[in-house]
Amino acid sequence: MATVFVVTHPEVVIDPAKPVPHWGLSEVGADRMQTFAGSPAVARLRAIWSSGETKALESAGILAAALALTTRVEADLHENDRSATGYLAEAEFQQTADAFFAEPDRSVRGWERAVDAQARAAAAVDRCLAASPPGDVAIVGHGGVSALLLCKLLREPISRTRDQPFAGCYWTFDRETREVTSTWKPIAPR
Repeated sequence: MATVFVVTHPEVVIDPAKPVPHWGLSEVGADRMQTFAGSPAVARLRAIWSSGETKALESAGILAAALALTTRVEADLHENDRSATGYLAEAEFQQTADAFFAEPDRSVRGWERAVDAQARAAAAVDRCLAASPPGDVAIVGHGGVSALLLCKLLREPISRTRDQPFAGCYWTFDRETREVTSTWKPIAPR
């Protein structure tokens, strides 16, 4: 059985002066990703895909370097488009994210609709898997769209109950059947 790892970037350096897609990993995030890259769980990876956002590229780069692989970029793996609001303070962000998941057919504050982000991410993953060699694959991206993909593969309505518990987690599915084989696990201790 070939496994697909859906991995979210770990902790980042939050910089309100920079666009969110350009935020990079913090030292803690990079260390956690390095630990994950050395774990037996991902030793059989044959392909690594990333969104084009800096934090995902840095995460995928750490994984690829540890396994002597090349990171491939799929632009449509990006996080749900939140450019209409840009950076939001934590409490305001959480409130808006709650609404994003609760009302998936509506654009909350100008954000990309959850149903559209889900369809985009699912199509991107299909393209990645079609272009990958046989074997295990990692899709490195973001919490929001990864939760939406998890809902889709579990055949459940969009819900924030399937969101990652914190940054830097992964879940898996069977590459052939698309059946979910594990839900969220941390890439490494926090």
